Amino acid sequence: MEFLLFKDLLTLLALSIFILLIGYRLRIPPVVGFILTGVLSGPHGLGLVHDVDDVDNLAQIGIVLLLFGIGMEFSLKKLVQIKRLFLLGGSLQVGLTILFSFIAGMGLGRPWGESIFLGCLLSMSSTAIVLRILEQKGETASPQGKLSISILIFQDLIAIPMILTTPFLGSGQGTESGNESSLWLLVMGIGIMAIVFLSAQRLVPRLLFLVARTRNKELFLLSVLALCFGVAWLTSSLGLSLTIGAFLAGLIISESEYSNEAIGHIFPFQALFISFFFISVGMLLDLNFVFQQPFTIIGLAAVILLLKTFTGGLATVLLGMPMRTAVLVGIGLSQIGEFSFVLAKTGVNFGLGSDYYYQLFLAVALFTLAVSPMFINASGWIANFISSLPLPVKLKDGYKTAPQEQAHALTNHIIIIGFGISGKNLARSSKLSGIPYTILEMNPDTVKEQRRDGEPIHFGDATNIHVLEHSNLSEAKAIAVLINDPLAARRIVQVARQANPSVYIIVRARYVQEMPLYINLGADEVIPDEFGTSIEIFSRVMKQYYVPQDEIEKFINDIRSEGYEKLREHNNSSNLSDMKLTLSGMEVHSFRIGTPSSLVGKKLNESDLRKSFGMTVLLIRRESEVIANPSPETILMANDIVVVVGNKTPTIELKELFGKMEFVPATS
Repeated sequence: MEFLLFKDLLTLLALSIFILLIGYRLRIPPVVGFILTGVLSGPHGLGLVHDVDDVDNLAQIGIVLLLFGIGMEFSLKKLVQIKRLFLLGGSLQVGLTILFSFIAGMGLGRPWGESIFLGCLLSMSSTAIVLRILEQKGETASPQGKLSISILIFQDLIAIPMILTTPFLGSGQGTESGNESSLWLLVMGIGIMAIVFLSAQRLVPRLLFLVARTRNKELFLLSVLALCFGVAWLTSSLGLSLTIGAFLAGLIISESEYSNEAIGHIFPFQALFISFFFISVGMLLDLNFVFQQPFTIIGLAAVILLLKTFTGGLATVLLGMPMRTAVLVGIGLSQIGEFSFVLAKTGVNFGLGSDYYYQLFLAVALFTLAVSPMFINASGWIANFISSLPLPVKLKDGYKTAPQEQAHALTNHIIIIGFGISGKNLARSSKLSGIPYTILEMNPDTVKEQRRDGEPIHFGDATNIHVLEHSNLSEAKAIAVLINDPLAARRIVQVARQANPSVYIIVRARYVQEMPLYINLGADEVIPDEFGTSIEIFSRVMKQYYVPQDEIEKFINDIRSEGYEKLREHNNSSNLSDMKLTLSGMEVHSFRIGTPSSLVGKKLNESDLRKSFGMTVLLIRRESEVIANPSPETILMANDIVVVVGNKTPTIELKELFGKMEFVPATS
């Protein structure tokens, strides 16, 4: 009996793998595949799973982690940058959908609470499907991509108050005490939000800082999960839902320097458990119900697709954007989204709709999800056709230009991994050049200190692809891997190259032997510390032998451009191999002429510097004036700095010549 759950999980995993592989061939979204897995394995299908309640418990964990992740993604700073698309576009799309759904529900004689709730269900779109298709088509930065993403973010966030007000809508059919109870839950929920948020401003960041300092990934993961489930349990015990607490828990660390690392750790668990949620939804769908009224389901799905296309397109037009963009956005957001299933299960618990309507909703929603990708792929042709119709110019071209808001994520930026000396210098030069950048660092003390100084730095392990994606890897121009951990650096290069084949990757390595390995993994350029040091030493030694600077620089460039091979092939450089370094007895010095020196007041040709001491004066610096290549008639004065080249001269003779002698470092 104890192996029953194990058997059920194995059955679900094996069946989902099979269905997802077929779905990949047919280009069916994974969400649909998971729902089909639930339909086939559930009690209304083949009856392969016996303990549906256990699967439902796993699904609840998935919802908690989903809301937790959304809370961590939430950022007021990001939303300010897309405020027009987010606030106006999102509120118009959701508001118009609720309005038309409410009118339809009331026209069919349904209670006002159910009618509003129907609008809430239909207003949500599938973030997973839309984002995936936009990324595949390379349209995330296009006008329709920016607006669609902004509206999806708005939908995800507005789902929280929708869930919170669901009990109130459900009690609209009940007693006055039910209304009072719902109002009390609403007030208490707002109070808990305020208390948790304010108390977490100091407590949680300090706790995570102490945990991060241990560099223990397991401890960090446990701390994040404890925060998530702890706040969720707190809100649930006070009469609110687990999902509200999970969102609040994510919100607590959303603006901290630990959000990137937390998302990287949570995402794999979130993806696993949310799959169980969609499977559990599929288990609730009765196939007999679908076979009994297929035309009703298809007809309602078609109406909903058209309604959401219209409301999404109308919202786009009201923003002043062209008709073509309106059609693309409307079709892209036409399906019913993942949050609608969460909301539907919540509504059933509060008496919003009967079992019949719940089954009807599941069937219609599944159909919209299944046909949506095909609908979106044809949206370009549909948009071109509608744009070719004889429409008013303002409607066709839009009365405003494409949205000027910048996407909330960085674009064409540098991801600096490691904030040692090299990272600091790269960040400083990028800032001076006006190049956007973001920093990932695993030292919590460094992160805390640099964030106080205003650096865009985050605590995160860059070997985790989800951490890199949260730094908007897909839009990055370059990645600089500047850490001292060779194994981690190799993993970062490999993961980054697979995720973004076009990004420029430069790596700092310790030894030249590591260069081929990094290149094979996908690095564009590798700079070994070993050769960096050797080149600097070479350059400074050559200066002591008066090798011309342009020849030194040419040789260094040759070394770098040829992968540092030239330094090992010492006979390759004809300039240096043919050069006779016969100047080993010569030196360049700078001296300051003291007041008691015999040189004061003499002309240069009277000083006998060349005749008696073998010195040639290169230049004289007099206060702020520099006399280059001085003439023989130049008069030497006290405190002049004289730069000379000549034979080595005993110190005692120089002291007698320059009086109170003071060596001044020569400048190159």
